[in-house]
Amino acid sequence: MSAPVFIAGTGIISAIGNNTAENLASLEQEKAGMGEMRFLNSIHRQRLPVAEVKHSNSELAEMAEMPAHVSRTALLSAIAAKEALADAAIENFHELRTGFISANTVGGMDKTENFFPEFLSNHARGRLRSVVHHECGAVTELVADKLAIKNYVSTISTACSSSANSIFCGARLIKQNILDVVIAGGTDALAKFTLNGFNTLMILDNKYCQPFDENRRGLNLGEGAGYVVLVSEKVAAKLAKKPACTLSGYCNANDAYHQTASSPEGTGSFLAMKGAMQKSNIKPADISYINLHGTGTQNNDIAEGTAIKLLFEKDFPPMSSTKSFTGHTLGASGGVEAVFSVLSIQHGLIYPNLRFQTQMKELPFAPETKFSKGNQVNHVLSNSFGFGGNCSSLIFSKT
Repeated sequence: MSAPVFIAGTGIISAIGNNTAENLASLEQEKAGMGEMRFLNSIHRQRLPVAEVKHSNSELAEMAEMPAHVSRTALLSAIAAKEALADAAIENFHELRTGFISANTVGGMDKTENFFPEFLSNHARGRLRSVVHHECGAVTELVADKLAIKNYVSTISTACSSSANSIFCGARLIKQNILDVVIAGGTDALAKFTLNGFNTLMILDNKYCQPFDENRRGLNLGEGAGYVVLVSEKVAAKLAKKPACTLSGYCNANDAYHQTASSPEGTGSFLAMKGAMQKSNIKPADISYINLHGTGTQNNDIAEGTAIKLLFEKDFPPMSSTKSFTGHTLGASGGVEAVFSVLSIQHGLIYPNLRFQTQMKELPFAPETKFSKGNQVNHVLSNSFGFGGNCSSLIFSKT
């Protein structure tokens, strides 16, 4: 039960890169991924910037080695999960007890949205293969089949905390000696339903977002996928490449305050961060860097900031929101930011909070504004807080 769970590999695709190396280069160059919509067909194309992956579905299908009619969500997932597994380089992978736990919130909705206008105009038109993989679990199953993973396959959909929850679910299965290896994280593609829904909530920014800024206006939606390969101590000991870190702490909490808003006091955020530290057996002063949930909305940033102020008192570690690079990738965000957290430990990195200008008047701290490397990063706290008050925090620790 107390045996460590190691991170053996990472894989990612986002608006700032097609793989881990490209994402890292964009972070170092302080290069954001937002821009005008190219692949999502929306009436808001010229008004609302998004952080799209810079490839068409046919291009992604070639990268994923999957059919082009598969949903964009599944294609993104396959690309990142394949990279993570290759990075881990686990010998005799299929002889081990393996699992794939993937999060998403939109499923194959992108294909469904394209199907229905044509179908409604003429019920003899439209391809049923465009809707058969609509639900969230189908995305996971398609990619699990591609990876030939059969022992344990599961989908988690808890809004923006989905990927973080999938990662610590995987860790618990390893700790309980149910699995030896788990590829965990999440994926999400942009969809008109998501864009219109967030626009209805009036929390989208028509400029590039400014998380944790006094003058923040809202969030930019993004898309992508991020996965880590979790392995047991026994598997880690046989790897050719020594893992750089462990998943040492995790916690999920719920403030049950509102369907879409966090409690102003940051109750769920506070409980998640505190619980993760207790699991990791460390104190707030031990945290080297916080990867903030940091969406850029009025409600999220004050709730998360208030919880950090209460938990860390006056000893605030460096922190930033990398959603200023990738946009808010929703169900994928915890996986994307888990990869960034692992890279932070591997290379001693602190990421900047792009476009930050003015400190929030309610908070006694401000996020980092410049990329730096060569730092001593021992413990990274990564926050993922979702609708319905579903709040999760992960702690990655240097081995």
